[in-house]
Amino acid sequence: MKIEIIVEKTKTGYSAYASRYPVYTVGKNLEELRINMVEALNLFFEAKGKVITADNLKVTLDIPQFFTFYKVINAKAFSERIGMNQSLLAQYIKGVKKPSPAQTQKILHGIQQVGRELAAVRFI
Repeated sequence: MKIEIIVEKTKTGYSAYASRYPVYTVGKNLEELRINMVEALNLFFEAKGKVITADNLKVTLDIPQFFTFYKVINAKAFSERIGMNQSLLAQYIKGVKKPSPAQTQKILHGIQQVGRELAAVRFI
């Protein structure tokens, strides 16, 4: 069972809620947030005898939150890689503009491609 959690950046860290269940939590960072969400979901499902692990979570971030959390990704180089205007991507990252569904898919596809490439890297 995958449970979608929606993550939002706050002034003190992160907050999250389960999209289909009345479960909410906070954390100073994404890892703490995951731990807290698993604990909160287990409390919610305790009477039903279900046990939730981090593998059951499907974390959903918006574009500004993604680039805030993964600062290691160079937005300029990434925009060039996916063929998107750097200024436009910067506006999406800052939350000045909201990307269309097509632009969101383009960004997501680029991120996933980089992830697959990094996962395949081997050092000698």
